[in-house]
Amino acid sequence: MELSAKLKHYRLNQDEFKKIVEVLGREPEGVEWALFSALWSEHCSYKSSKVHLKKFFNKTERVLESFGENAGVIDLGEGERVAFKMESHNHPSYIEPYQGAATGVGGILRDIFTMGARPLALANFLCFGEAKATRMTHLVDGVVRGIAGYGNCVGVPTVTGQTEFHSSYNGNILVNAFALGLFRPNMQVVNSKARGPGNYVVYVGAKTGRDGVHGASMASESFDENSEAKKPTVQIGDPFFEKLLIESCLEVMEKDLVVAIQDMGAAGLTSSSFEMASKGGVGLTLHLDKVPLRDSTITPEEILLSESQERMLLVCEPSKFEALKAVFDHWNLDASIVGEVKKERTVDLYWRGEMICSMDPDVLVENAPMYERPYKKWQNINREDSVEKVIPNIDDPNEELIKILKDLRGTSREWVYRQYDQRVGGATSRDATDSVAVMRLPDSGRALGLVLGCRPFMMRWDARQGGMDAVAYPALELAAKGFEPLALTDCLNFGNPEKPDLMSEFVASVEGMSETCEALRTPVISGNVSFYNETLDKNVTSTPSTGLVGLRPDLAGIPESHFTGMAQGIYLVRLPQVHLNGQVSEMKSGQPMKGVGELDVQGIKAFTRLITELGRKPYVYSSRVVGKFGLAYALARKCLPLGIGARTAAGDWFLNPRNPNGSLFVETCYEVLFGVDRDREVEFKEFVKASGVDGLRVYKIGETGGDRIVGGRALDVPIDQARRAYQSGWEANLEGLE
Repeated sequence: MELSAKLKHYRLNQDEFKKIVEVLGREPEGVEWALFSALWSEHCSYKSSKVHLKKFFNKTERVLESFGENAGVIDLGEGERVAFKMESHNHPSYIEPYQGAATGVGGILRDIFTMGARPLALANFLCFGEAKATRMTHLVDGVVRGIAGYGNCVGVPTVTGQTEFHSSYNGNILVNAFALGLFRPNMQVVNSKARGPGNYVVYVGAKTGRDGVHGASMASESFDENSEAKKPTVQIGDPFFEKLLIESCLEVMEKDLVVAIQDMGAAGLTSSSFEMASKGGVGLTLHLDKVPLRDSTITPEEILLSESQERMLLVCEPSKFEALKAVFDHWNLDASIVGEVKKERTVDLYWRGEMICSMDPDVLVENAPMYERPYKKWQNINREDSVEKVIPNIDDPNEELIKILKDLRGTSREWVYRQYDQRVGGATSRDATDSVAVMRLPDSGRALGLVLGCRPFMMRWDARQGGMDAVAYPALELAAKGFEPLALTDCLNFGNPEKPDLMSEFVASVEGMSETCEALRTPVISGNVSFYNETLDKNVTSTPSTGLVGLRPDLAGIPESHFTGMAQGIYLVRLPQVHLNGQVSEMKSGQPMKGVGELDVQGIKAFTRLITELGRKPYVYSSRVVGKFGLAYALARKCLPLGIGARTAAGDWFLNPRNPNGSLFVETCYEVLFGVDRDREVEFKEFVKASGVDGLRVYKIGETGGDRIVGGRALDVPIDQARRAYQSGWEANLEGLE
């Protein structure tokens, strides 16, 4: 094969080839091509993003593990800790939606239990294109069924998520999987650093096949008109096998039979072996012919690159191997010695007694190319100079609200979450029917809150402030339920980093996220970057999705998201930093929205602290952060679940009292709607006013009651009509779904 053909096959460029020749002192040979292709891919090396990821705020006294391990770990106190992480499976899910999404769930679960934590919860962040786009119904159906099929069978509840629709995702959907695991007081954190010369390297789990070969490099390039041809690079998962792997791995870790352990994820055995050696500062000897295979004709290169699912690589002491093997035998899983740890800093690969490669692991792991891609200083071109210019023109608010409730962007997500087992395991207190999932911690009885965030429309307005909002908005959602936000994981979904405009968005959003994380003391402890989310040169909306975890002292008194009774005071607490003409304007014009103002992290910090305190007050019965489509939509969402109406009067809570129609659909950062005990409204108002938050406004806008959604004199919609619209939109837009 000629050099140009080899470079194309292994997805390496000329500069990378020159660097390989420089570090080896010669051209690569045999399987070395495959090793460099996999570990120097964007997916594995983070070569376009690592220089910017270093900007993230990632340390507080709670952080026990962060970047560099399979998942981040934080200390909750009282002997309890949690591990959590978020990862993308975008490219495989577009090619083959069911298996792509299912194996995304399996992979993120393995990242959690390899740390020694028992998986407690799953979540997902999904972005699809327009309903009319090619294959979109098929993609939605396959992805949701894949997530449900894997999570339900493996016995871990899927408790929350977010589903977005926009034309930018027509040719490249986003499927981000989140998982969280719990360390009870008697459980230990296990890492992936190989150590102890003479220790065994043990392969456990499913046999190796050809599925997923070159999957890591496939996930590091854009789509074209031949995307369907990449189906062989999509892995196939078996959730029942994963369940056996979870139980067996947790058992050997509990019995202290494991020195180090790593999931065979992207780039399979190549990634796990070389990364474990590099982290541990040791070398390995690996005999590839001892790897359990599905097919005896598989080549050494395919063994190294296979991404067959449900496989782990671990290190154990020779004296403990028989005990370890007995555990895996009990679970009917392979546990094969495939090599050993050695002091010399090379990974030596053997095939049928012959050494086919010997390489310093740092050459592949630590010395991968690092690019400082060109980018420009961020400037927002969609900013207006007055509030009046961003208030949308709405002729008929009643008609507009019904239209939103029927639209895929605003309709019920029940079709999605009803397919998930949200209660298996018995720890779920609140599930996907609420904005924040709540899990009960079994030893302390405290409440753990989970929420996924990112509002892509904010990124279409301003990448820096969109990045800030991807932290601030979900943190505020946690706060509204009385949770203190503790830490987050992220999944940064962007287009082609070789385009300066796109790289400018990436850098701006990372900097915005980091600034907000530091202000809120919510460190980024794990995450993933997914570049090349584009098809035929069209990028998706830059989408930095986040998963936040929060803690509150108990489960009692957590406010509902919906109104809970009649004759409660309806209060709006507002910190008016940014006003947007909103998604309603985007729906009407198809153009990026306009906004006025700028987010301020110190104001966000003070506001979030106040909302957390309000979320723990006994006189606060319900709370909802006002988000997409503004106050009209937020009021509807508070009224619909129990059919409790809202009677609100016109007042200065309208941004422009002369334009009440448009004021109901403006999207303001930030404001929260509360349902308050009418006998303690004075106490509520005094507490808010005493907070001292600069620029804060508090309004009583009305009371609960009746069977209509009333917004001043501008909005008056019967709840029954709104409910019919809200519950019919999914099937009406995506025909053929069951």
